[in-house]
Amino acid sequence: MSTEWTAGYVTDVNYTFGYYAELNPIRCRLPLLLAGRHAPRIQSACELGFGQGLSVSIHAAAQPGVDWYGTDFNPAQAAFATDMVRLSGATAKLYDEAFSEFCNRSDLPDFDFIGLHGIWTWISDANRSVLVDFVRRKLRPGGVLYISYNTMPGWATAAPLRHLMKRHADVMGAPGQGIIGQTDASLDFVDRFLALEPAYAKANPSAAPRLAQIKGQDRKYLAHEYMNRDWHPMYFADLERWLGEAKLGFASSAFTLDNLPELNMTAEQVAFLGSISDGSLRETIRDYCMNQQFRRDYWIRGVRPIAGQEQASALLDEQVVMTMARENLPTKVRGALGEAALIDAIYQPIYEVLQDQKAHTIGDIHARVARNNISFAQLVSALTILLGVNVIHPVAPNQDQAKAKTRTLALNKAIATRSLAAPDIGNFASPVIGGGVAANRFQQMFWLAKQGGRKTPDDWAQYAWSVLQAQGQALIVEGAALQGDANLVELKRQAEQWGEKVAPVWSALGI
Repeated sequence: MSTEWTAGYVTDVNYTFGYYAELNPIRCRLPLLLAGRHAPRIQSACELGFGQGLSVSIHAAAQPGVDWYGTDFNPAQAAFATDMVRLSGATAKLYDEAFSEFCNRSDLPDFDFIGLHGIWTWISDANRSVLVDFVRRKLRPGGVLYISYNTMPGWATAAPLRHLMKRHADVMGAPGQGIIGQTDASLDFVDRFLALEPAYAKANPSAAPRLAQIKGQDRKYLAHEYMNRDWHPMYFADLERWLGEAKLGFASSAFTLDNLPELNMTAEQVAFLGSISDGSLRETIRDYCMNQQFRRDYWIRGVRPIAGQEQASALLDEQVVMTMARENLPTKVRGALGEAALIDAIYQPIYEVLQDQKAHTIGDIHARVARNNISFAQLVSALTILLGVNVIHPVAPNQDQAKAKTRTLALNKAIATRSLAAPDIGNFASPVIGGGVAANRFQQMFWLAKQGGRKTPDDWAQYAWSVLQAQGQALIVEGAALQGDANLVELKRQAEQWGEKVAPVWSALGI
């Protein structure tokens, strides 16, 4: 059987079931406005290379006002995503076509948002040309491209490790090993080689710790990250040249913490950055200062600055909601320089406004915290941080909440039912934010028990324990499997915490 359709991409094992908030087009508006860029309203969206399709499934269910399209060449993954969309009652059009097929379909609309997460680094130049041409033809003026990719110089030290792993698999790996076996064998080979203290390891002392970190990661993830035929980390300027052909300009990092120099650079570095007039070179210097190895960025077809009163007015109309229990709210934030304390005098008044778990306009927040002498500039900086650490999320504007809630309820039931046997999906869908919320396996079980009429933490824990017992499973605490009733005790503790801290937040988010 021919495997040309794989284009050198790993297909022996399916990709992990990750959810990526940056692929939510509703979310892109606030980071762009915070960065001083005009942002579009989204009516049509497309995700290219959607993997297992968890993100596109959640977004299709939670955003009834957005027409969703997408493709992933792996038919098993496309089938799973299609099933999830069908179970939710949404109508996304998802395909298992290669980029060259999908991007030349005649029945595709123009898009306000196109998402490319974790694809650009692992495809050939020929496929990059296909994608750039697609964006040039199908992204509307003012539309947003989200793209994430491995970046230089952050990969400069680890790239040789990846090369050794892939080279060993190519020449020494046995077909019968499978990609997971080849990955393990390659890791062992590189580990034994670094123990010989080659000059590379001496010149790059972070190589051995980096390999140790790699060895601790999920093998399915490693196979897709390291073992594809094509693997090309890029400097910012290289990506800029590619996307320039589609008339795109850089707008902002989608990871808002990267937009705050004070978190990531010394005062001297910030001053040096400020002395550079060219925006492209500034982004490159920023990457060098942070030793950036992975970028998550928004690019716009026709970047338009927004500043002053126009920016303030647009921001004041935006709605956000707190997506975290008050007890779990952070007091520190971590940037490239390390940890920085969040100033109580600024953040506590903001938390006081948002702790009712209701949607608030930024205008309402500003009016209330201004009584504490918090300036608008301080509020904007704080919201940039709180969005970056997932304390707040933009609210889906002007959508049919009843339809969104019906769809997300159906999708969440399908996810939770799957969790009874396959604990591989860690997110639910929220109609309020039009996106995903973290939900581990036991939280999904507690939610499913509550949906079934069980009312107390004891009931929820007993339900979860009955599921585990039927499968001969036990909880792992501090690396050890619990025995007997100790499982039920631990589940009761987790159920109580879920009922007190998580369930109220989920209720506010329409879950």
